[in-house]
Amino acid sequence: MAANEEVRVKKQKEKQTMSEKLNTLRAGVLGSNDGILTVVGVLFSVAAATNNQFTIFIAGLSDLLACAFSMASGEYASVSTQKDTEKSAVDQEATLLKTNYADQETAVQKFYEDRGVSAETSLAIAQDLMHKDALATVVNVKENIQLGHYMNPWNAAFSSLIAASLGGAFPLIAMSLFSTAWQWPATIISVLLSVTLTGFLSAKLGHGLVRTAIIRNVIVGIITMFIHYYVGQLF
Repeated sequence: MAANEEVRVKKQKEKQTMSEKLNTLRAGVLGSNDGILTVVGVLFSVAAATNNQFTIFIAGLSDLLACAFSMASGEYASVSTQKDTEKSAVDQEATLLKTNYADQETAVQKFYEDRGVSAETSLAIAQDLMHKDALATVVNVKENIQLGHYMNPWNAAFSSLIAASLGGAFPLIAMSLFSTAWQWPATIISVLLSVTLTGFLSAKLGHGLVRTAIIRNVIVGIITMFIHYYVGQLF
């Protein structure tokens, strides 16, 4: 079984499912949003407490790096757990096929019956699919897993790492490159535009309401800047 699984993975490794692609994009969007908000939070806190531009830049850069690697490691751990769970489910179904094939075939038949297919036709479909590839059929029907396609923790980690770095770079560049007179409005504008984009992308990926997601992200961004600015004012 392990050998067959390895062959299957090799044949399909170049073909990512939509779920795999969306998982990588999701990690990127979340990483980008987190990078924007954490970096601007540090920048506003430090800039409100000191006018030393080098200090502000180093604080922002340090936070950008810490955030990027933190998000990447978190995604890796999370998706690795999901992948392990999926593989465990496949192993369990493989064992059940060996010990109780009839019940597995019945489960496939019931899957189609529940979707309005007649009992006779459902049985024929189940028998045909099970004959072609019993394990792939069962894990798809019962676990919603496509055999050989597991969530890739490395893809999610690298996506989050790069996106968090790019997201955090927007407020860092705005605060660092603009003159003292313009750095605050430039940073605020860069953050609002960035979180608007991540809100739009998150809504599209999650099939949610675009307007609601954008408004929510903008409000969170404003609150983040407001809180961290006044925290910096305390020192």
